[in-house]
Amino acid sequence: MNRPPQGWPKTLRQWARTPLPWSLAALLALTLGMPALRPLFAALFPELDRPVYQQDSFAALVLAHVALVAASSAVAIVAGSVLGVAVCRPAGRAFRPLLESLLAMSQSFPPVAVLAVAAPLIGFGEAPALIALVLYGVLPIAQGTLAGLDAVSAATREVAQGLGFAPWQSLWRVELPLAAPVILAGVRTSVVINIGTATIASTVGAKTLGSPIIVGLSGFNTAYVIQGAVLVALLAICCDQLFERLQRRLSAWQPRQEDTAESAALPPLAGH
Repeated sequence: MNRPPQGWPKTLRQWARTPLPWSLAALLALTLGMPALRPLFAALFPELDRPVYQQDSFAALVLAHVALVAASSAVAIVAGSVLGVAVCRPAGRAFRPLLESLLAMSQSFPPVAVLAVAAPLIGFGEAPALIALVLYGVLPIAQGTLAGLDAVSAATREVAQGLGFAPWQSLWRVELPLAAPVILAGVRTSVVINIGTATIASTVGAKTLGSPIIVGLSGFNTAYVIQGAVLVALLAICCDQLFERLQRRLSAWQPRQEDTAESAALPPLAGH
């Protein structure tokens, strides 16, 4: 008879003491069980004929919201990290002030204004929402990339150069692994911001958790607004806690800068 590992009760207790599983459980319970709360919302808002949003299922709205945020964040991660790396290289260092100015300008445009301009040009739906979310998501990632690479000491770069690394090898095998926790912090900020900002995509026809909020605001239905806002908040909290857990593990794994440069130069062992 197979016995479970001796440490599994302790692991379960440690997992249960963290807020992440409870946040995920609350998100799942409200996503699937919101219609069951109809008596509660009917009691809180007796003047409403339809106290629970029913035009779409909340599960479909959550999945559509996550897909929109994931797509826009993927583009923002690629664009922000590539731009950040490019202006940290000697060939692109002169363009760093220009990049920082352009990124700051992109944050000065309200997402609603971007949607209002993009929707008539490319149509309604997810496309204009993706443009607005990418513009808002690039800045934190680019800033994290710049800060992470700037934190790599000159001595570490000299060690990598002394070990015979080409510039691209030093970047890929030394600098980026050391900058990863700071870059991940920028990604975390970008994704959490986009989860909240994606709600306005419903104003141009995209299906998100902003749909009950927009319908509730236009129809003076506070119950709809509360239902959409609570799910958006829980989704942002779960995502933030997932990134926090990932950052802790990455920071614990990260070696010293000099050790990274030296270990990257070691050939792999036979049989590995």
